[in-house]
Order: sequence, then C-alpha cells, then structure tokens
Amino acid sequence: MKLAWREAPVAGLILEPGSTVEYKTGDWRVGKKPVIDQKKCIKCLICWIVCPDVAIIRTEKGVSEDYYHCKGCAICAEECPVDAITMVSE
Repeated sequence: MKLAWREAPVAGLILEPGSTVEYKTGDWRVGKKPVIDQKKCIKCLICWIVCPDVAIIRTEKGVSEDYYHCKGCAICAEECPVDAITMVSE
C-alpha cells in the first residue's frame, strides 16, 4: 500500500533505506507540474539524471512523468537543452 505524505512517520523521517517509493510525495507539489513535449524531446535523459525525486521515468520511447512522486521543483524543465519540458498549472 502506498502512503500519502500525511501518513509518513513523525517529522517525515523515513527510516528504512530506499523506502521513499512507498510515499506519495507528489502531494507536496506546489501547483505546477512538468509536461514533456515528446515531439521536442531528443531523448538525452538529462531530465532523468537531474530529477531529485526520480519522477522522470525512462521508457522504451524516451521519458515520461511520474506525478505520484513529482514535487514540482522544475529542475527538469530548467535543465532540458531543447525546452521540451514545460511547467503547467494544475
């Protein structure tokens, strides 16, 4: 069962290694989310590398967004060399 961020332990501490995947940290997003324009994307994977929340997922066709874990930090959009990622209001 995936837990929402409000169900995280006191102070948001996650004591088990690698367990952040069990928490729906996307609830923390601040009103904007990244949208990848697949037509512009050159599959360089820079967004996948720089995402601190592992919210960019590699697929057979390139990359996609994981809004379940995305906090809306916009690092992916800032680092995209071809501006294929746009931050849009939710």
